Amino acid sequence: MPDLDVLIVGAGLSGIGAAYYLQRDHPQRSYAIVEARGASGGTWDLFRYPGIRSDSDLHTFGYEFRPWREERVIADAASILRYLRETAAEHGIDRRIRYHHRVIGASWSSPEATWRVAIEHTDTGERSEITCRWLFCAGGYYRYDEGFTPDFPGRDGFRGTIVHPQQWPDDLDHTGRRVAVIGSGATAVTLVPALAETAAHVTMVQRTPSYVVAAPARDPLAPRLRRLLGDERAFAVIRRKNIAQQRAIWQFCQRHPKAARRVIRWLNTRQLPAGYPVDEHFNPPYDPWDQRLCVVPDGDLFRAIRSGKASVVTGRIDTFTADGVRMADGRLVEADVIVTATGLNVQAFGGVELTVDGEPVKLPETVAYKGMMLSGVPNLAYAIGYTNSSWTLKIGLLCEHFCRLLEHMDRHGHTVCRPRPAGPMATRPFLDFGAGYIQRALGQLPRQGARAPWLTSMNYQSDVKMLREAPVTDPELSFD
Repeated sequence: MPDLDVLIVGAGLSGIGAAYYLQRDHPQRSYAIVEARGASGGTWDLFRYPGIRSDSDLHTFGYEFRPWREERVIADAASILRYLRETAAEHGIDRRIRYHHRVIGASWSSPEATWRVAIEHTDTGERSEITCRWLFCAGGYYRYDEGFTPDFPGRDGFRGTIVHPQQWPDDLDHTGRRVAVIGSGATAVTLVPALAETAAHVTMVQRTPSYVVAAPARDPLAPRLRRLLGDERAFAVIRRKNIAQQRAIWQFCQRHPKAARRVIRWLNTRQLPAGYPVDEHFNPPYDPWDQRLCVVPDGDLFRAIRSGKASVVTGRIDTFTADGVRMADGRLVEADVIVTATGLNVQAFGGVELTVDGEPVKLPETVAYKGMMLSGVPNLAYAIGYTNSSWTLKIGLLCEHFCRLLEHMDRHGHTVCRPRPAGPMATRPFLDFGAGYIQRALGQLPRQGARAPWLTSMNYQSDVKMLREAPVTDPELSFD
């Protein structure tokens, strides 16, 4: 007999959510969560840079089963981490987490109908093995040990401090110093206003602009609904409202990109000083939602620019110098600290080497099934959330579907299931998303198909129908 029925990899937002649904719907099943680090919380414990926060509202980014009760709905990392850990403690999930357990490999044996999972103990360096019926990968899609930094010429000649947000040092003091933040994504637009509070000046250096939109940090409707309906019902109403609002904005941008661009530009112009070069710094060459929109709570980035504490420089970097960053057009951005907010390194399934009956699983040769399993790989599920909406909306649906799948297998006496395409099928990239960190990694990721159930859907309403309401059986999912 294997050690566990289900082994969940990762004790972050997705892993804690998966554990909740599993023990709610299958209390008889044994499970554990393995976490390579020494703490739970995933992203929200790993990143420590100033101002770190969500870029989605917590009524949709939080769990459907646990209301978000704090006033700020665009919440900081400390609040999100507290919410995650309280959730884990409230349901006894924290007692199932095995820290300092990094999964380095997993091999499936068909005769045993079991995964043999190789574990490295990150605190001692020792190795061990855990056996399980199911492997549930909930570790997200980026590397925790390093972020992405391009090779900037002249880096070694810079006299100040260079730091990547993913490895933010506790002792870095930027007070009264000039800071250059290289990047234009969610991390950069978060860092700039936070650093500007005490720095002498902060310059956001970007090669290409991003779409940036201001959103209220607090939902004015939430307190009134809570007083009227109570926490649970108010949370459900606000969540439905925000899901619909997110979808409507995305659809508007997809169907009417020129109009969406004009609306965003108009909103930016209202937030920025008179005569500000909006088209130079906030008018990307791509359409809205070809990449994720950057949300700034209460317009804090624009406020920092209006105050003169922050500025934006757009163009190509030529080289680092002793005193800062020189642009290709000759401009010098003087800096004492350079922050390379240049993105993530994507890593599918935590870099775990998978084998099935002795044959290595080559991820680019697999196709994603319902956005949660891989063709030809038995008893393996994974959790990847939305890129065009709140991550957790999809995680909840995937976990529900996984539990329904286990129930079906129990009812019919099955122990193994495996997706297999019925004949040749055209494929396309795993994620239809233009962000640089995704584009750099497409060759390492699985593919998705051109038809259901091999599509990786980014539509919540479609996923509700497929993952929550439709049968779990499918002609291309075989059971043994």
